[in-house]
Amino acid sequence: MKHHTPSNLRAPFARYSHGVEVPPGHRLVLCSGQLGIALDETIPEDVEAQTELCFANVAAVLEAAGMGLGDIVRINAYVTDRAHLPGYMKVRDRLFSDPAPASTLMIVSGFAREVFKVEIEVIAAAKAKEGIS
Repeated sequence: MKHHTPSNLRAPFARYSHGVEVPPGHRLVLCSGQLGIALDETIPEDVEAQTELCFANVAAVLEAAGMGLGDIVRINAYVTDRAHLPGYMKVRDRLFSDPAPASTLMIVSGFAREVFKVEIEVIAAAKAKEGIS
């Protein structure tokens, strides 16, 4: 992957790349938004714990496709309050080193259940396996 942060554009506000180029010969996985809910349907109150679960759920989807968090090229994240930004960013920054994926973080009015504070969807890309295009 090639990460783009042009010198004629203001540097990113946080740990993300302005753009990520996916070269030919790569498979893409588009992951639906994942919420902070465990398999047993428990939902933590804390935004950091919900974010951890969101990324764990994303990792499970990617694992099913033979990929991992390191294959993510784009993150779209949604939180329900500005107060949740630091908790979300703490987890994201721990999971993704530089160069980080392209990313958008939005504040939304809510999700299907009021208890959810964060939702994360991603696009991942990995080199196509031999014989698979």
